[in-house]
Amino acid sequence: MTAIGNPAPNFTLSTDTAGDISLSGLKGKKFVLYFYPKDDTPGCTKEAIGFSERIGDFGTLGVTVIGVSKDTVAKHGKFRTKHDLTVILGADEDGATCEAFGVWVEKNMYGRKYMGIERATFLIDETGTVRDIWRKVKVKDHVDAVYNAAAAL
Repeated sequence: MTAIGNPAPNFTLSTDTAGDISLSGLKGKKFVLYFYPKDDTPGCTKEAIGFSERIGDFGTLGVTVIGVSKDTVAKHGKFRTKHDLTVILGADEDGATCEAFGVWVEKNMYGRKYMGIERATFLIDETGTVRDIWRKVKVKDHVDAVYNAAAAL
């Protein structure tokens, strides 16, 4: 499992607006990688809108914000358009990035067990080192917490 102080796992993701993005391509840049279960669901939409509303603030800090789910690039495009999102959305269709970051987990809802993405956020510095992790994220006030941590880097 990914831990604070360790190198971030290697990844490459297709996006709906930025082509392919990868850990190696982001070297020298600070970035936030936030994982969410599914495009256009209530909590995921609120989180994406929250990060989009603060994208200028993150940009001022030199921090790129990337949302990741297993949805397709085409679905990300529809999600972006519907909610006027400004964050980069990465498509992890094969789940390799979710697995590498340890966010593909067993979930339990109403007694039914299934595999899904745990809402989690990783703050990664210019060297590719994980500087902060939020797991089992509650959307309310989360964007502010991530921004404050990024500002302290």
